[in-house]
Amino acid sequence: MTTLYRLLLAAGFSLVLAACVSAPQESVWIDVRTVEEYNADHIDGDANVPLATIDPEALAAMYGKDAQINLYCRSGNRAGQAKTILEAAGFTNVVNAGGIGDAREVRNIAQSSAAQ
Repeated sequence: MTTLYRLLLAAGFSLVLAACVSAPQESVWIDVRTVEEYNADHIDGDANVPLATIDPEALAAMYGKDAQINLYCRSGNRAGQAKTILEAAGFTNVVNAGGIGDAREVRNIAQSSAAQ
């Protein structure tokens, strides 16, 4: 291989690696209501991690501490408490998205298609 080819190959690999590292992560949506509330009505695809069982270490292992984590509950109160817990554990991008209705509205999700 020529030196120029080796340099181009190495540069191309570096660009691909940089793109993978800097690729934006999708935001995570977590419903912090109780299991009973979640079973009565939830948004398909969103995790249910009740406030009483929030485990910052497990969430950090799953998503990383810099991922955008959107929390919601019934009114926003428990989501606010969960946000405080995660931020105290070093999470840097946690959002209190309010209640489940707010989470649906922001994401343009109709209740009738998500309620079960």
